[in-house]
Amino acid sequence: MSKVAVLGAGSWGTALASVLADNNHDVRLWSHREDQAQEINDHHTNKKYLPDLNLSENIMGYSDMEAAVEDVSAILVVVPTKAIRDVCKQLKHLMTDDQILIHAAKGIEPETHKRISEMMTDELGNERGNKIVVLAGPSHAEEVAKRQPTTVTVSSYDLGQAEAAQDLFMNDRFRVYTNSDLVGVEIGGALKNIIALGAGISDGLGYGDNAKAALITRGLTEIARLGGKMDANPLTFAGLTGVGDLIVTCTSQHSRNWRAGNMLGKGYVLDDVLEQMGMVVEGVRTTKAVYQLSRKISVDMPITQGLYELLFHEKDPKQVVDQLMNRGKTNEMEDLAFILKKTDE
Repeated sequence: MSKVAVLGAGSWGTALASVLADNNHDVRLWSHREDQAQEINDHHTNKKYLPDLNLSENIMGYSDMEAAVEDVSAILVVVPTKAIRDVCKQLKHLMTDDQILIHAAKGIEPETHKRISEMMTDELGNERGNKIVVLAGPSHAEEVAKRQPTTVTVSSYDLGQAEAAQDLFMNDRFRVYTNSDLVGVEIGGALKNIIALGAGISDGLGYGDNAKAALITRGLTEIARLGGKMDANPLTFAGLTGVGDLIVTCTSQHSRNWRAGNMLGKGYVLDDVLEQMGMVVEGVRTTKAVYQLSRKISVDMPITQGLYELLFHEKDPKQVVDQLMNRGKTNEMEDLAFILKKTDE
């Protein structure tokens, strides 16, 4: 049995804490809110995020980060993208060299256009950054909490660290694969939230399966196009953090990005949507970052551009769809040939 600190007591952090507890690990679930940590300890619940889940007695709530990470063998960071740097600044003086560091966040930082592991490396240093493990894949917290079969991927520049993380989480309901393409895993996990917003908008407008299938397929092309430019392996996007993540996030009402998009498609304004959601919608922030990045490195991403104009310039959703449908003629095989070329290289 290992001691593991999970930093972030939202729905995903709590669900992953439950997986670790099922594997008989001693889990310390850290929250920045003392009352939430107290609820976890007193009632073994986290009603705001997973109201139907009874937490294992192997999970203890903490609001003191120093106490949470003391003497643990692994630290799992599951906080929103905007909180990553602050958490890592605190961690820098608390961690030891032998602790495994894993993150399960999904996003790209606006302005810097950095992935989560790059943000963490900025704050923790290169030596620690080269050992970071990312955990990603098609996995709704609600289903993981119910112990429904789920498969995810872990990736790191250090294969030994990835395999250690795999051993921590793997069980008969939570299958974990390794993948050496850390860049691709992070890109796929972040950008699927953009496409999920679009899928929700399509459903909110009352469009059918044809429109959503087109959106998901062409969205995958955009992800692979950007990933290829950033030296990711395009084959990664045919796996769990590409196609898999897109399917689960674009087709389920569990997805907060899909739900936010659905409300936008029905005519709600962004500020009202975010207020009603009550949780972070990573796709909004990621859309801004990826739009900026695509222009910086000259990657054509029309779906991302349309969503950026909708979110940040109040463009009408139907106008965005018309804009996409009336683009100039292109050849689908040119995109596929580009992906295959990058794979051969």
